[in-house]
Amino acid sequence: LFNTALKLGQSVRGLMPAFLKAGIPASEAAGNWPQPRHARRMLVLQGCVQPGLKPNINSATARVLDRVGISLIAAPDAGCCGALAHHLNDTDAGLDAARRNIDAWIPHLDAGVEAIVMTASGCGVMVKDYGWLLRDDAAYAEKAARVSAATQDISEILVAERTALASLSALRSQPSAKKIAYHPPCTLQHGQKLTGGVEALLTDAGFELTPVAEKHLCCGSAGTYSILQPEIANQLKARKVGNLQAGQPELIATANIGCLTHLQSGSNIPVRHWVELLDEVLAAS
Repeated sequence: LFNTALKLGQSVRGLMPAFLKAGIPASEAAGNWPQPRHARRMLVLQGCVQPGLKPNINSATARVLDRVGISLIAAPDAGCCGALAHHLNDTDAGLDAARRNIDAWIPHLDAGVEAIVMTASGCGVMVKDYGWLLRDDAAYAEKAARVSAATQDISEILVAERTALASLSALRSQPSAKKIAYHPPCTLQHGQKLTGGVEALLTDAGFELTPVAEKHLCCGSAGTYSILQPEIANQLKARKVGNLQAGQPELIATANIGCLTHLQSGSNIPVRHWVELLDEVLAAS
């Protein structure tokens, strides 16, 4: 529903007055998604918001993984991870979304898919909790635990492939480094307890990471929080953007679509998903 409404708005965006146009982001190109050609295969959760707002994130992930010998595929019947319903205390809708995704993914796991890749850390923390959330569901408990165990953030996958990445010519000879400020989403650093991996991968790729104060703090997006509590969310955003821009970076990078769009609304410096930056470095080889 979100993507349908977004596409409709984007199709008539040029006809809108400025105050309405400002609320509808311009459409973006997804870029090429390599055809499956490797013995190693992984699934990706496409997500519900990200394909409409930033379709290149998943395509960039597919291109990066293709370069290290992994084909990325999507299960058409999978959909929203259920996190937004879960945030709003609509437990039934959240669990129904989980069951739908489990049904879509289990046949692929049975067929030898190695992992379920998350490119949005907010989705990742939710899917990794499927096993716990459905622990009392006799029909789904075992399958949910299996899905959660197979779920990895894209940074986990690529940290495990650092040797393969380092062997690529693009990462052996870099031009002068671009300065980047990295914001680790709460759902990555606190929810999934993943720290340092993204920073290591960006450094390997030749980027200079600027120091960022209070990197443990929330940016204010927090799923539905920025909608339900806009005043506090905007205060958190202003504080976070100030800390990110203090080192005068050329770009701000993050790992979650909610953080990305929230930060971009308060920043005059471009905010990107870090995997897109890695993809661009590899493509330059």
